Amino acid sequence: MSSKPFTWAEHLKAQEEAQGFAQHCRATETNLPQSIQEPKLSTELRCAFQQSLVYWLHPSLPWLQLFPRIGADRKIVGKASPWSQDEALQQVLMSDWSVSFTSLYNLLKAQLCPYFYVCTYQFTVLFRAAGLAGSDVITAVVSPTTRGLREAMRSEGIEFSLPLVEESRTRKQKNSEVNLETEVAKTPSDDDDDESFSWLEEMGVKDKVKKPDAISIKLRKEKHEVQMDHKPESLALVKGTNTFTLLNFLINCKSLVAVAGPQAGLPPTLLSPVAFRGGTMQTLKARSLNAKARVQLAYEDIFSLEIIGPILPHSLHSLTMLLKAAQRGAFSAVLYTHEPTAVFNTNLDTEAVHKDLPTCGLHPKTLDQLSQCPTLGKSSIRFLEMKDYAYTWKS
Repeated sequence: MSSKPFTWAEHLKAQEEAQGFAQHCRATETNLPQSIQEPKLSTELRCAFQQSLVYWLHPSLPWLQLFPRIGADRKIVGKASPWSQDEALQQVLMSDWSVSFTSLYNLLKAQLCPYFYVCTYQFTVLFRAAGLAGSDVITAVVSPTTRGLREAMRSEGIEFSLPLVEESRTRKQKNSEVNLETEVAKTPSDDDDDESFSWLEEMGVKDKVKKPDAISIKLRKEKHEVQMDHKPESLALVKGTNTFTLLNFLINCKSLVAVAGPQAGLPPTLLSPVAFRGGTMQTLKARSLNAKARVQLAYEDIFSLEIIGPILPHSLHSLTMLLKAAQRGAFSAVLYTHEPTAVFNTNLDTEAVHKDLPTCGLHPKTLDQLSQCPTLGKSSIRFLEMKDYAYTWKS
């Protein structure tokens, strides 16, 4: 919203739209002046706006809304899905999907793609290139997870950590509180139990105290593992070469695709800021609205710009740079986050590393922003405001 109109964002000419797409594909860096006197007449601004609305998607099925996927059954139910009962068609879709997923990972590894999302009907995976979010290696975060998924990952040899569980354990240990959740990250061994009972033996009372058997310890551990299932705390972090093992695990994972219900047989959604094999270029929908708001005894014009679709992190940053110039350093924005992904704002690396990335399709200022360690924790920006070219926000 702004006190100045958004007419510059309306009715782009065919030439401006085409130029915006070309700028996106060529990763053209647009640097606008601090303030644009006549935004509506600025072709450079309008082309840059089109450029910032582009994202890439797979699969592309225009009659289905493919993001978000978690909790999307109601929006998909009743829509044509010829693959749901056709196993041969499902195999063709999954084979095509695997090629696209592998293409994205290869681009990420070559530092030609900064990040991408894999959105399944149960969980989301965010893959980030080395150099992003303060990490010097490729990272993948999976959320929410379940005990079943975590055990399947372990059995495939994927090493991962549960940073939020470990952070909680450290904090509670510092407060000298006994917390059974430590069992989630550490399986008790028989040796540990023998050690903890050795002092009783020294006192001569060991036989009178019942030692907890392996089964009761396992049940206690499982109870706490299950308690965090489907919650933000269940976030799993995979690093380095383990991300490649995760790629192969996901390609072969039977539970990746629903077997029943409206999403049956539908491959996960891949979302990326850059082109990849089998990806389809899509654009966010934008529309401007005008309204009057009562301020004291008079009515004032309030202008708003609504942007709908999967707004990726780089798009948000690019749009704020455009709005800063077009609205002369004064605007506010209300943001609606896909809640299961808010936890991806958690800082996962205690030792931040600054690593130069090639432009990989993003504006250098946007890349610089995404390279920094996240500071929002498990929350996300809900409200963003700029006054006199300075930002404030609420999470």
